[in-house]
Amino acid sequence: MDKHTLKATKRKILGQKVKTLRKEGILPANIYGKKVKSLAIQIPLSEFEKVYKEAGETGIVEIAVDSTKRPVLINNIQRHPVSDFPLHVDFLQIDLKEKVTADVPIDLIGESPAEKSGLGTVVQYINEIEVEALPANLPEKFEIDLSKLTEVDKAVLVKDLTVDTKKVEIKSDLEQVLVKVEPPRKEEEIIAPVETEVEGEEVEEGEEPLEGDKAPVEGEEVEKKEEKTEDKTEKKVK
Repeated sequence: MDKHTLKATKRKILGQKVKTLRKEGILPANIYGKKVKSLAIQIPLSEFEKVYKEAGETGIVEIAVDSTKRPVLINNIQRHPVSDFPLHVDFLQIDLKEKVTADVPIDLIGESPAEKSGLGTVVQYINEIEVEALPANLPEKFEIDLSKLTEVDKAVLVKDLTVDTKKVEIKSDLEQVLVKVEPPRKEEEIIAPVETEVEGEEVEEGEEPLEGDKAPVEGEEVEKKEEKTEDKTEKKVK
């Protein structure tokens, strides 16, 4: 597996002030790991996105901080709940000689004959599989060939994946369904409810709920915007 390199600098700006870094195109991050003291760093967002696109969460990334180089995995990306913009990233520093657990994505390739002919619809149940392996042996992805799904109810289970069991151990349930051809749903006749009006009573229109608070970034606070609502006053008819 190819190594990818990121240049980083130690981060002195912490807490709410990190929003100033984001405005400058800098992504706040932390390096942590087994027997490793957590280190606050910052990296150019554009460089991180380029490396993440190539390495994902299973590719080894070498972070250069000052004069040291640390092998890491991209372990967790915290994103803005609305814009999906990266807010913070955690890098797991690894020992290349020790096994780690990681989530490997499932990639669907080809086309199902059953779906193509209109017999059913391919439904993906699981997007990633948890495995354990040495960092260098972590699969980039698992591919499922949909051309084998030739009939309704045909499915691919976790145990059907092609894995080198000498190097990679699957931790997920082997009997879990990954993808399956589901039969087409029958269109049910929708009967419109009959509206009944009660004399002397009026149904008040419900108010839409306000947007909930967004989850804050761990160790840092995400800037929140609150919407103001206008007060409503009742008018009495004399």
